[in-house]
Amino acid sequence: MITGSCHCGAVKYEIRGRLLMFAHCHCPDCRKYTGSAFSSVLVTESDGFRLVEGEDRLAEYQSSPGKHRFFCRTCGCRIYLRAEQRPGKVFVRAGSLDDDPEMKPQAHFWTSVKAPWHDITDSLPQHPEGLSQK
Repeated sequence: MITGSCHCGAVKYEIRGRLLMFAHCHCPDCRKYTGSAFSSVLVTESDGFRLVEGEDRLAEYQSSPGKHRFFCRTCGCRIYLRAEQRPGKVFVRAGSLDDDPEMKPQAHFWTSVKAPWHDITDSLPQHPEGLSQK
């Protein structure tokens, strides 16, 4: 089990499902939403993700049709995303983890639209677009 929480501690969650991927997303939505060059995201199974505290403190923002982002309404910490085109998956913001996922990032996505002021300097695979619709 892996635990996570928001900055103020009002929202807490557990991941008991499989971790499917750990990646850095460079799409404009993730850049704007995080205020940084990219978003580090863990993809897990919906069935294994559970809010254990503070569900009433969550705010939801639909950043584009079918893409729902959840954050703490007290401290603003971004916690997870659900995408209708990716049923059965939850995209957890790695920065909200309290525990080591025992997995390292595996790839960069949407590098074709990355911030022009950021250079990717690691050796992870780079994909010009997002995940295929598997």
